[in-house]
Amino acid sequence: VQLQASGGGFVQPGGSLRLSCAASGDIFSLYAMGWFRQIPGKEREFVAAISRDGSSTYYADPVKGRSMISRDNDKNTLFLQMDGLKPEDTGVYFCAAVRRTPTTIVVVTADWYAHWGQGTQVTVSS
Repeated sequence: VQLQASGGGFVQPGGSLRLSCAASGDIFSLYAMGWFRQIPGKEREFVAAISRDGSSTYYADPVKGRSMISRDNDKNTLFLQMDGLKPEDTGVYFCAAVRRTPTTIVVVTADWYAHWGQGTQVTVSS
């Protein structure tokens, strides 16, 4: 599967962004999906994950309550709605996919993901 992330940009603190990840090349519903971010000076970190059927989600503590991961299997697209953005959310956001996991299972470990998008830059600053 090929992944194309988009939707990043420059936003003021407290603002919102909706990231998208378009998948192609395989059956999207076969893949559990996740979002990760690379913050300057830090290792890539987990942000959110969603199961193949969308019934299960999981969030990292720094974004819990401010973000929502979702997917549209008919449109082969993954989303990450981020609200209440903070300067510490600044970084490059990556979508990732892992194939043929159990239908309702989320994957939070980066090493388990075999497919990665190219990343989209999110900058939160006043």
